[in-house]
Amino acid sequence: MIELPTISAEETKKRKPNWLRVKLPVGPEYAHVRKLVDTHKLHTICESGNCPNMGECWGAGTATFMILGNICTRSCTFCAVATGRPTELDVDEPRRVAEAIKLMGVKHAVITSVNRDELKDRGAEIWYQTVVQTKELSPDTTIETLIPDTKGNWDALYRMIDGGQEVVSHNMETVERMYRRVRPQAKYERSLEQIKRIREAGKRTKSGIMLGVGETQEEVFKAMDDLVNNGLMILTLGQYLQPTKMHLEVAEFIHPDTFEMYKVEGLKRGLKYVESGPLVRSSYHAERHVNVPLG
Repeated sequence: MIELPTISAEETKKRKPNWLRVKLPVGPEYAHVRKLVDTHKLHTICESGNCPNMGECWGAGTATFMILGNICTRSCTFCAVATGRPTELDVDEPRRVAEAIKLMGVKHAVITSVNRDELKDRGAEIWYQTVVQTKELSPDTTIETLIPDTKGNWDALYRMIDGGQEVVSHNMETVERMYRRVRPQAKYERSLEQIKRIREAGKRTKSGIMLGVGETQEEVFKAMDDLVNNGLMILTLGQYLQPTKMHLEVAEFIHPDTFEMYKVEGLKRGLKYVESGPLVRSSYHAERHVNVPLG
């Protein structure tokens, strides 16, 4: 095991370390997007999730949108999205999302969603139409879809990824041992299988893991190996931050040097691109990931 600094669970109850502090967003591109979002009451995960990289991403022309409502059928212990049984399915949503992306002049759009396990197709048709209609209105905009676990409904998966998006992402979120605690309705092997099928379909594959929930270095290395063996190309690694006191507690704050070590290890183990740092989130530098060669 490589020994690098961390901050213990006891110390996490104190003030966050200085490397988790972020600068206020600035710049003309950010201001332009900010004005459009406010004027037209557009919804982005960047805002609702209080993403620390919002200013940088908006300045680079990247924004993240959430479709299929704001009630999730899962109850993951790290996520602040409301859990319950959704009551609506907005079939007009793809058009409105496509128009919002065009209006904002987004160069690279990341689209994500809640889990819709109650739907027979897991929301796949909405996914497909959102990508297709966005491409029709903004043919020069590249797209990453961050899709949920389809619970083994592979027909739904193939429909979700068939709209012409450049990158398909599915987040593992954590290491195998922590799945029951972090993603109680998900299965580690099933998510790996989903990534494998996405790659076999000829798509760029991407996933993300949160660190600081109690995993060990060896478990992170094993997760990297499992992902590479199932066709993963792009991996993001970031620090888990507790959204409310009702959610999973932070076990430790991972030092930036450790994140850098994981980046080096990931590339050594066969990943094509690794974003690794305390403030890295799934969409961080997403516009760069479309350039990863498919071959």
